[in-house]
Amino acid sequence: MTPEQIVRTFFEEVRSGRNLDYADTLMAEQVLAHQVISEEEVTVSRTPSNYADHVREMLQAYGEFSLEIQELIAHGDKVYVRWRQAGTHIGEVDGYTPTNLPVIEIASAVYRVQNERIAEYWIQIDRLGIEKQMERNKS
Repeated sequence: MTPEQIVRTFFEEVRSGRNLDYADTLMAEQVLAHQVISEEEVTVSRTPSNYADHVREMLQAYGEFSLEIQELIAHGDKVYVRWRQAGTHIGEVDGYTPTNLPVIEIASAVYRVQNERIAEYWIQIDRLGIEKQMERNKS
């Protein structure tokens, strides 16, 4: 598969929560995940197994969510993806108790593919937007 096909399949199967076991096929044994949290860059190492656990946590927090790829651009071994995830706040999130109201996440990431597996990614999530939705929903 091409890097674009690998990342698209990753979103359709793993990131969506449909087939978490497929993470073993699409991700390297150790994936460097570069994240921006409150304007601070953090890098964590993820395995396919703990990435699947991460998606399970999202499912517990937001139920079966929809995931729409809004843009996907591939160049060499890197693939840029911007997506919209919409779910329902059914589990505790950052101290916010469930409201059963919609929550939308807008995010983007660049994935680097090596040996037909995702080896590294750089992600940015509109965390302030999510927090504002949680504040509005609890009112």
